Amino acid sequence: MMKRIAVEEAFVTQEIADEWTKVLAKGAKNEPGFRKMGETILANSPGTRIIHERLIHLGAGRIAYMDATGIDIQVISITSPGVQVFEPELAITLARQANDQLSEAVKNYPDRFAGLAAVAPQCPQAAAMEIERAIQKLGLCGVLINSHTGGKYLDDKNYWEIFAAAEANNAPIYLHPRTPSPEMISPFLDYGLYFAGWGFTVETATHGLRLIMGGVFDQFPKLKIILGHMGEGLPYWLQRIDNRYSLQVEIGAVPKMPRLPSEYFKDHFVITTSGVCSPPALRHVLDVLGADAVLFAADYPYESVEEAVSFLDNAPISDQERHKIYQTNAEKLFRLGITNGSNDTLST
Repeated sequence: MMKRIAVEEAFVTQEIADEWTKVLAKGAKNEPGFRKMGETILANSPGTRIIHERLIHLGAGRIAYMDATGIDIQVISITSPGVQVFEPELAITLARQANDQLSEAVKNYPDRFAGLAAVAPQCPQAAAMEIERAIQKLGLCGVLINSHTGGKYLDDKNYWEIFAAAEANNAPIYLHPRTPSPEMISPFLDYGLYFAGWGFTVETATHGLRLIMGGVFDQFPKLKIILGHMGEGLPYWLQRIDNRYSLQVEIGAVPKMPRLPSEYFKDHFVITTSGVCSPPALRHVLDVLGADAVLFAADYPYESVEEAVSFLDNAPISDQERHKIYQTNAEKLFRLGITNGSNDTLST
């Protein structure tokens, strides 16, 4: 039977949530997007309390919900903005604690849970060391980074220790959204545009393009980046991105890269279905990227898992495509069943 593996399923520790409250209480002066979330999405209400309870639980209650909604395995990761709104030392400590808690949950439910490590990009050296610890010692299977850190992006070479550690440990990086950076956010603050419906995708797609244009993949040819939400819209724009890039090269506005932006995207990025239940969108990414580059995600507890499962169960795609999206792509990418960073291939 085909397994349903959901790969963008969130959690948070109570310690991180408590520290968020402290940052927000002080005004979050350097984090206008996070401050806006504190006024709305993170505000104390019946709905947000339910979400919080689902986020912090990594035991039987989560398993029961998975059973009820038809999910066989969750690949669990720290929710946005994770530890990236804290001072470096606190962020490092909280990331380690979160990874220890997640690792324990994976060990308790090895057939149902897998985990992506949290890191603190505020200190790239510590983040690189935590990636090695998380993969080699804790049995986690990748990394999640909630996009920018204080408005800074990972194409900056100061962060490339993180990529080196991820590549060395066969750890794909899930580049997960958060609210737009302080320099970007002003026009998003009205009408709820800062949140998941628009601001998240614009900010994260921009980050992904910065990695391509910044030469990250020439330096790290085995690095894999995951983008949720059908690739944050980038598969739709690849032809135009190539076209305008070529024009900019011709007029001397940008340096020429060894390959076109779309070629880097197709070689180094995979995407997930999280939060997008649209047959035309799914068909488009399959046509542009191929079935090997698409994974299933339900985005628990923020989206309807029932809707996500029903969508993919009934999408007008082939059974082979459905099997890859639900199961085999995730097994290969995250090397499920292998609990260290060795170069062994996935057993079949």
